[in-house]
Amino acid sequence: MHDDAPDRDQALLARARTGDAAAFEALLVTHYQYIFRVAYRWLGHESDAEDVTQTVCMRLPVAIRSFDGRAAFTSWLYRVTLNAVRDLQRGRQRQARLADAVAVLAEDSHPPEQEGALHLADIWRAVLALPEKKRDAVMLVHAEGLSQAEAAGIMGCKEVTVAWHIHKARKILREVL
Repeated sequence: MHDDAPDRDQALLARARTGDAAAFEALLVTHYQYIFRVAYRWLGHESDAEDVTQTVCMRLPVAIRSFDGRAAFTSWLYRVTLNAVRDLQRGRQRQARLADAVAVLAEDSHPPEQEGALHLADIWRAVLALPEKKRDAVMLVHAEGLSQAEAAGIMGCKEVTVAWHIHKARKILREVL
């Protein structure tokens, strides 16, 4: 984006909030790839990221009314996108729990064989299995490369809280891995 992007966003936002469809469309065109990139980084699958992007685009006409300008529009949009990612993940977790319950009833219980080496995929699976706030803090700081202050802004908490979540996440990961 250019230096005038925040000013352009503010002008488009003001018009979009009053129902100006052209302004809303211009905001979507400007930020569609940003929404997709954020969703993709969190989900790791192109089709899932596309689903979340579409969900965010459908929710924006109503959600945009709650944007109060205290944060940058892109920070607010990141939070909206992250909420849509969480909604998708929660829905899948519910489906997975049901499938697990059915599988347990249908199969013999054999303990899984352990692998000797720890793979990066195993680590990320463990990170994704962390409690929500701890997972978010780790992902924002370590996967997204944001500062703890930036992560705090997105998570809606204090910087020290982000640090605490990361500390607790590390303890959990040490035990699990």
